[in-house]
Amino acid sequence: MTPPLDALLADLAAWSPPDPEQARLRTAYRDRLLAAGPAALRRDGGPEHVTASALVLDPDLERTVLCLHRKGRFWVQPGGHLEPDDADVAAAALREAREETGLTGPMALPGLLDLNRHALPAGFGACRVHWDVGVAVTAPADAVPAVSDESHAVAWFALDALPQPLAGSVATRLQRARALLAGRSGAGRSAGSRATGDGGGT
Repeated sequence: MTPPLDALLADLAAWSPPDPEQARLRTAYRDRLLAAGPAALRRDGGPEHVTASALVLDPDLERTVLCLHRKGRFWVQPGGHLEPDDADVAAAALREAREETGLTGPMALPGLLDLNRHALPAGFGACRVHWDVGVAVTAPADAVPAVSDESHAVAWFALDALPQPLAGSVATRLQRARALLAGRSGAGRSAGSRATGDGGGT
């Protein structure tokens, strides 16, 4: 099994950043990981460390699941620190999605969605900077969310009617997830159409 650090470095190398700022962040993340080593992925590895986020959408790409964060008192996507048993960032994001929302059946798309490095206020304890890695996740439209120990509330919201207060980057990250999932879905439909046409032509 590939160590999580090596897996993340490989994902960063294979990822196509959607804009110049994300490209700059990729370089910063790579440099940080190479300098800090495996400690960069651990909560106890220092005040700055990698976290994983699940940007969850329904199959129609119209709704998302958000949590009302107990410490921050804002609505945010599910996510958190990597645990020793997590095989990679995507596994951590899926675990956090299940734990924080209670959803059953979430599935992560292969590869990275985005990067989001942000400083944290004093109320977050020893954590000072999160080097967050986003993963696009889909969940069944009829999945019922449930409140966890880390959230005051959990609910589905339409992407065009997100709740307030909302963590600063959530709306942008959800639109990235929607675009990525829509692109993958469109590519799959196109491939299926071509296959059907080739097989049924006269």
